[in-house]
Amino acid sequence: MSDFLSDADFERFKTLIYDASGITFSEVNRSILESRIREILRNKKLETTQQFYEMVQKDQEVLKEFLDSVTTNLTRFFRNMPHFEALQHYIIPELVKIKSLTKRIKVWSAGCSTGEEPYTIAMVLHRHLPPDYTFDIIASDLSLRTLMVAKQGIYDESRIQGVPDDYLRQYFTQNGNSYQVNKEIMDRIQFDYHNLKYDSKRTDFDIVFCRNVLIYFDEAAQKEVIAKFWKTMTPHSFLFIGHSESLFGMDTGFTFLKTDWTCLYEKNINNTKSN
Repeated sequence: MSDFLSDADFERFKTLIYDASGITFSEVNRSILESRIREILRNKKLETTQQFYEMVQKDQEVLKEFLDSVTTNLTRFFRNMPHFEALQHYIIPELVKIKSLTKRIKVWSAGCSTGEEPYTIAMVLHRHLPPDYTFDIIASDLSLRTLMVAKQGIYDESRIQGVPDDYLRQYFTQNGNSYQVNKEIMDRIQFDYHNLKYDSKRTDFDIVFCRNVLIYFDEAAQKEVIAKFWKTMTPHSFLFIGHSESLFGMDTGFTFLKTDWTCLYEKNINNTKSN
């Protein structure tokens, strides 16, 4: 047991984080929380965790910084390739039929981290949608720090591993040891701060990606997030979650969908119940 955070302190900070974001900390990841708080105390020149606890309760900006520091931001381009194969081979053809009047696809990448996911989505849509169709992507995250990286769209060589060579040639410009996402892709994405604990003011999404985010929530918070997604999505739309995540046992209104490439969820247009 750590002597840095007492059990009482751990419970206080754990509750504060949960109430503010829905993110759950347990003994398994207690060390992550402790290391983040230790670093914050050092940077802010505070002597006790009590001082920081009082500060974070009073100042919303400090709270945002704190939530930013405790989130994990592991991502990469074309992460879990079968999802993007399903997007290309199944979802795009489906939406092309459904959206034949508007010819516009709207996507939400929730928990976008440093941007690799929404840029991957944009590249796949740009390449495989018919030329008379267009798309918009909203990419959101709880971390302002990672959103700044995402908005720049610049990645070093180690970060673009996994990008197929033809995509790399078409959608990136190399500059020394770094790669810049091309403007035609960057212009299709709007990066924005959003805490999934709260309702999004945006609607009419045809596709929602929220991968490897639900694992940080308990079941109650998961159900709330999924219900919020339901409300933002069009009557016939698709939800991707992480390969280790599941809606099994939840009464969500989403239908489990097994394609030749991967499993995902479809909004059930015959069921208006969202929780």
